[in-house]
Amino acid sequence: MERASQITFFLLLIIHFGAAQNATTSGADEFPVGVILDLDSLGGKMTRTSILMALEDFYAVHRNYSPKLVLHIRDSKSNNVQAASAALDLLENYSVQVIIGPQTSSQAAFVSDLGNKTQVPVISFTATSPSLYSGSLPYFVRATLSDSTQVNSIASLIKAYGWRQVVPIYEETDYGRGVIPYLIDALQEIDARVPYRSVIPLSATTEQITQELYKLMTMQTRVFVVHMSPDLASILFTKAKEVGMMKKGFVWIMTDGLTNVIDSMDPSVMDAMNGVLGVKFYTPKSAELDNFTIRWNRRLQIDNPNDPPLKPTIFELWGYDTIWAVAQAVENLGIKNKTSFQKPAVARNMTSLGTSVYGPDLLKTILQYKFRGLSGHFDLSGRQLQASTFQIINVVGKGWQQIGFWTAENGISRRLYHGEAMPHHSGLASDLNPVIWPGKSTEIPRGWEAPVNGKKLRVGVHVSVYPQFMTSGKDPITGATKASGLSIDVFEEAVKRLPYALPYEYVAFGTTNDTSSGGYDDFIYQVYLKKYDVAIGDITISHNRTSYVDFTLPYTESGVAMVVPAKSSRTNKAWIFVEPLSRGLWLRSIGLLFYTWFVVCILELLENNINITGEVLRNIGIMTFFSLFGDNRVRHLLSRIVLIVWVFFFLVLSASYTANLATMLTIRQLNPTITDIHDLRRSGDYVGCTHGSYVQSLLEQLNFDKSKIKTYSTYDGFYSALSKGSKNGGIAAFIHEVPYIRLFLARNCKGYTMVPFYKAAGFGYAFPKGSPLVGDISKAILSVIGGDTINQIEKKWIGVGYENNCNNAGRAPDPDELTFGSFRGLFKLNVAITTSCFVVAVIIYLYPRNEQRGQNGEQAQGNGGEQAGDRQPGHNGGQAQENGGGQAGGEQPIQNGEQAQGNGGGQPGHNGAQAQGNGGEQPGHNGEQAQGNGGEQAGGAMVQQSPMGVQEETGQQTSEDARGGMVQLSLVRVEEVIGQQTSDHTHDGSTVTDTGRRSLST
Repeated sequence: MERASQITFFLLLIIHFGAAQNATTSGADEFPVGVILDLDSLGGKMTRTSILMALEDFYAVHRNYSPKLVLHIRDSKSNNVQAASAALDLLENYSVQVIIGPQTSSQAAFVSDLGNKTQVPVISFTATSPSLYSGSLPYFVRATLSDSTQVNSIASLIKAYGWRQVVPIYEETDYGRGVIPYLIDALQEIDARVPYRSVIPLSATTEQITQELYKLMTMQTRVFVVHMSPDLASILFTKAKEVGMMKKGFVWIMTDGLTNVIDSMDPSVMDAMNGVLGVKFYTPKSAELDNFTIRWNRRLQIDNPNDPPLKPTIFELWGYDTIWAVAQAVENLGIKNKTSFQKPAVARNMTSLGTSVYGPDLLKTILQYKFRGLSGHFDLSGRQLQASTFQIINVVGKGWQQIGFWTAENGISRRLYHGEAMPHHSGLASDLNPVIWPGKSTEIPRGWEAPVNGKKLRVGVHVSVYPQFMTSGKDPITGATKASGLSIDVFEEAVKRLPYALPYEYVAFGTTNDTSSGGYDDFIYQVYLKKYDVAIGDITISHNRTSYVDFTLPYTESGVAMVVPAKSSRTNKAWIFVEPLSRGLWLRSIGLLFYTWFVVCILELLENNINITGEVLRNIGIMTFFSLFGDNRVRHLLSRIVLIVWVFFFLVLSASYTANLATMLTIRQLNPTITDIHDLRRSGDYVGCTHGSYVQSLLEQLNFDKSKIKTYSTYDGFYSALSKGSKNGGIAAFIHEVPYIRLFLARNCKGYTMVPFYKAAGFGYAFPKGSPLVGDISKAILSVIGGDTINQIEKKWIGVGYENNCNNAGRAPDPDELTFGSFRGLFKLNVAITTSCFVVAVIIYLYPRNEQRGQNGEQAQGNGGEQAGDRQPGHNGGQAQENGGGQAGGEQPIQNGEQAQGNGGGQPGHNGAQAQGNGGEQPGHNGEQAQGNGGEQAGGAMVQQSPMGVQEETGQQTSEDARGGMVQLSLVRVEEVIGQQTSDHTHDGSTVTDTGRRSLST
């Protein structure tokens, strides 16, 4: 294009060479500015009105500014050469210092070349081609947005609705072609493809456009991005409605070149565009803009009375702001000198136009000036207007509605957030307002349809080593390819669940129509070569294959594992009886045992239980197992509570121990002969895999020697090799995908086990890159495997419960040892109750008594010959208990712990003596106990005297016959504890002092 512009520039110089008039000398208060517009077009007329009003408004506000701009408007007549000719005329004859326009990008390219040579700034507010912005055109300023700035907003919109394929429709001009590379790059970033580009020439007839639309209808893609001039777009949308492409299921998106002028389009065209989406530069509302719109409409009707009422577009606003920017820059520069061009000495050559005196400084001043105009923030510091916000609209009826916004910072959103914290958004369609799609549909189109030309989907199939997964053949009658197996049934069931009809036909792999060598990689590569539309079967999803095909979600479990011989063993460890419980549980249990014993011992000591003394281990056993019920060795109630809790804990722990030990001793454990893939590689044994499977390349990546890898094409082949073993000409392990191994183990339960070692994605179906079918088929697969359908399919091809029929699917895990965590609550309960009982017992023991049993130190004395019948009851702490409640003769009973003393006349008895009598009995001395009450007999009594106390125990029965009745007393234990006893025997008398406590119990 640069070469063409130079040739054109040379021709125009010849045409204008010899002009009679040189640069017109302007008045002191005038600054010439050239304007090049297409005055025959509606856009040119609208722009002319806008810039004239801008000039009037500026100097109405700034009346004292000088010099003032003088506009020299020329018509380009929609021709590039005419636009360049008009620029030469303005430069030579009017010495313009700035050129505003032209309207199209191709015209701007010619005029900008002239501006560079003369150093005159060329400012266009309608030329949007990205190719104009380059270092080779330093004097070109774009007072509009580059088309490249909108592609991210379009890509975000496509991503929000989940469309995977897009067809751009653009005109065959610099304007149309300029945005396509940027659009494709933006679509690739969101993983969307462009399967086809529709290019329409400016000279295309309506028949040609209709033919192109019919061609698009035969394709799957239903998402179209339109980038062309408004006139050509009007014809396109009108014809699209006629051929049926503006109905439900189609998606049309306009670039901002069309959306910005949507308000100026014909109502009939708007009716044909119903449901179309578009992006446009967002213009903030203001009172100045409303006032300008009213005045602009009035002025446009005056200048063009035959045209219908219209609304100003963003281009008219940019034109208005451009005039203000230039006028203010001229004022800021302070131009006073009349000389505007420096002419060369030789006038008859390419540089006869000279260079502008003010051009460089004026360009710099324009780029530095920033202000808020009718279009918003107006900033040309980067030699082009900076994009800020795009508005997303939806054409509805005769107008349009706003559905959201796009900004570089926040992406798409339902509304703008000015200085507010934007809430989290997903970037999906839910972040936009509802859309009325073509055909007045509210359902989001999926972006593609099955082709309507009757062409069926070509589904590639092959023959698997495992016929349960895939097998194919020819129908003997029709000759069509038939296929069956688990992979086929899953695919057919998924197609049935699609929300649309999808006709397909099977194509066998290995025919003359494809270039194959029989491997899975070659089979999948046929999809990349477009021999198949999809390849199905037991195809493993791997990373290297995703570089040229897209996979659906897997329909089987994933992973690669080894099939190795397994040896069965039972546990024969000598110390296995300690393994059911963890070390921590053993130690804590023993500690709890000793703690319980300690507390029980303390409690019994407080109760004065003589059984607590003796051997420690013997007492622990006795108290733990024999003292709870029916035995009286443990006397304290709190001790019994502590032991009950301990026994409960012991029963629970012992039951758990027994169950876990039984599991360890009886469970059958399978130990694989090889447990690690790296050990297998280092051993140098032979390994096997399926021929053509990706597992072979995986083994090579794991540094296996190629000579040690054997491939097999049949099931019987690798089964026989695995049975022989590596040393007998076979293999030590067979490496395969997990689904195959499950099938193998279902048929060979005994003697083999599986050792997983590598994660894989499972089996899936391969589609061409960017195919819109991938998402729909994946959703259908999830529906299939998420219900009972997959179980029925597996039952059909593999068998009932094939995963559970064989227990060799892996090594049986060892039972877990019981840990302290499993009994933490029981431990806490035991310790809490035991400690509570201990605390309660100590408090009871230490609590002072509130009542005194008698008067301490008082003694009763008597003089000689005192008989038992005449004795008065004594005092001072002694206690006597009678059996049977009788009285002896005239003797008054000893009451409530009194002590009797007598001097003279009494005959002391001896230790261990037996006394019988019927009244009048004299009590014995030295701790002797007299029992009376009519023929009472006390036999076998043993009296033990000590400085601290006396204990008397009888071991035989005593019979009493009172008033014709028989009372049997057995197991009588008499315990007498005397704190202090002092006996004096004299001929004059005896004094017995007995202090303490005396208790008789039965």
